[in-house]
Amino acid sequence: MGNTASCCVSSSPKHRRNNHSRLEPYRQEPELSREDTCCNLQHISDRENLDDLPMEYNPSDHPRASTIFLSKSQTDVAVRNKRVREKRKSLYINHHYPGPGRRKYSSCSTIFLDDSTVSQPNLKYTIKCVALAIYYHIKNRDVDGRMLLDIFDEKLHPLSKSDLPADYDKHDPEQKQIYRFVRTLFSAAQLTAECAIVTLVYLERLLTYAEIDICPANWKRIVLGAILLASKVWDDQAVWNVDYCQILKDITVEDMNELERQFLELLQFNINVPSSVYAKYYFDLRSLAEANNLSFPLEPLNRDKAQKLEAISRLCDDKYKDLRKLAKKRSVSADNLTVVRWCPAIIS
Repeated sequence: MGNTASCCVSSSPKHRRNNHSRLEPYRQEPELSREDTCCNLQHISDRENLDDLPMEYNPSDHPRASTIFLSKSQTDVAVRNKRVREKRKSLYINHHYPGPGRRKYSSCSTIFLDDSTVSQPNLKYTIKCVALAIYYHIKNRDVDGRMLLDIFDEKLHPLSKSDLPADYDKHDPEQKQIYRFVRTLFSAAQLTAECAIVTLVYLERLLTYAEIDICPANWKRIVLGAILLASKVWDDQAVWNVDYCQILKDITVEDMNELERQFLELLQFNINVPSSVYAKYYFDLRSLAEANNLSFPLEPLNRDKAQKLEAISRLCDDKYKDLRKLAKKRSVSADNLTVVRWCPAIIS
């Protein structure tokens, strides 16, 4: 989790790093059975195999299952595209042609590329896409309402000492508000763009496992818990819980520890994010950005970038050339060999 004392120590990071010197010597205790410990956690061998579960209910575990945020955004995108088509049709009929398009297209002389890849995403636009995904989660949540856990209720565990409006849980937050909240945490904690994608994976995993919805009353604490966990799992030098208390001045370390503990329990301690699931979320975020006219910034391919791409391509080609040589058979049996041979025709 990045550090082992994050959930139980509330002192400064310096003191926590020196705590191991004051620990008592380890003394082996007699082995206890699972019945004696009254532990209700399943052994890993007793858990249900994830491959046997329906894929549509586990998008954060199965690479082939569609992400929840993309499916929730398709309704609004379809309505928006219909309006755009009607507007374009009206402009064409009335001979009021729109101005030049803002989208850039590659040509024979100029190739436009963005600097975002699956291994190194663009930080700013990745956070924007994640905020947009959270926005669609809140906007298109279940109308009947599902269980609201106390640990995520901002009224019971406020992030600020200022009084919340009486109808704070009635109005959906705007996309800009979600983006500002996420960007503030990522900027202050100096988190990476990959951490934002893992944050979205943990958020959807929480909603699936705990069978809850993200709504105006709990979205901030759910996002905070997902960022807290993703930063500890992904980054080598994790951000301490006390550091988040310096970013959010009115929150206590005890509250952060309890939020992290319950978040882990609701995830059933499943913090593994396979590379295939990560890649799926990355490309689905790009699809979401494309559908909402939130394209990644394009820049013309210059000489330096072209040389770097050529060097990387040559390096990969040399790497896999040896593998292809090893995989190639040196001898082939002529038994039962059937080959269609073409012979030149001689016309006299």
